[in-house]
Amino acid sequence: MSFTIQNSQTGQSFPSDGATSILDAALSAGRAFPYSCRGGSCGTCKAKLISGEIDAGPFGETALSAAEKSAGYILLCQAKAQSDLEIDARELASGPPIPIRTLPCRVVQITHLSHDVIELSLKLPQNQSLEYLAGQYIDILLRDGRRRSFSIANPPDPEAGITLHIRRVPNGRFTGHVFDGLRERDLLRFQGPFGVFFLQEESERPTVLMAGGTGLAPIKAMLQAAFQQNDERPFHLFWGVRSQQDLYQHSQLQAWSEKHRNLIYTPVLSEPQTEVPWDGETGWVHEAVLRRFPDLSNVALYTSGPPPMIEAAKSIFFQHGLSDEQFFYDSFEFGADTLV
Repeated sequence: MSFTIQNSQTGQSFPSDGATSILDAALSAGRAFPYSCRGGSCGTCKAKLISGEIDAGPFGETALSAAEKSAGYILLCQAKAQSDLEIDARELASGPPIPIRTLPCRVVQITHLSHDVIELSLKLPQNQSLEYLAGQYIDILLRDGRRRSFSIANPPDPEAGITLHIRRVPNGRFTGHVFDGLRERDLLRFQGPFGVFFLQEESERPTVLMAGGTGLAPIKAMLQAAFQQNDERPFHLFWGVRSQQDLYQHSQLQAWSEKHRNLIYTPVLSEPQTEVPWDGETGWVHEAVLRRFPDLSNVALYTSGPPPMIEAAKSIFFQHGLSDEQFFYDSFEFGADTLV
């Protein structure tokens, strides 16, 4: 059975077979709505159902509250059409169409970047490559059918393969395996690319980049791609971590800011170690952004990190003039279980 889904914001429509989520139907039709986790936990793909019947699917209350549900909001990554639908949803420029593929890869290098972050370097089979945009992510496919999502930490380069920044999560099944069991030359399978978190090329606004923890990975890839393309727009990167030991690529970012005149780098520590000298920014990273940019009406802001950081930014950045159309984010939950 086929249904038609119309977006009232654009007046455009796309088909759905009712068996897949509204988000997957949109992606198959070359349409791009904001999304991140695809597991019903982050709330990035929230939209309002104007008319029609759906199967809402499972989701967490942190992603969609009871009040929002009563007001007609749904999660596009979980809801499935049961009739023709009309939705009210923000839609993004999708960029060039990129196929989602399932591929094997080999672990070629495991690098400990800090006490709890590993850089995993993956190589695709000979004569295979992954087309993606800097800022997108892949899903590592586990043997039991579950998957783990990780942002790609390097820009597209067939020779470089794919690098991931993986932080150890307490009691995390996959991250525990990465730190304690995974070996070089081991084989993995992944699917991707996913996500609509990438630099909007048509923008000439000053660009604020805000990362929390390993949310640095996609932003690092975006910056590298921008430098390779001689993108001259001003960039200001704010990276929020807990303490000095968590600044796992601090030296590289400092070197970039010295080499590229259009990049300013500001690390922010929420709990600096008293025994280690620190004269930089402290507190929450979004507060550091506002100290430097009290008026956000003329910037484009990209942020990547855990949902609490994203939600804190949303609640205050719009009060300081940030336009919804100039706010791009990648919100993720560590270790969310998503079935293939």
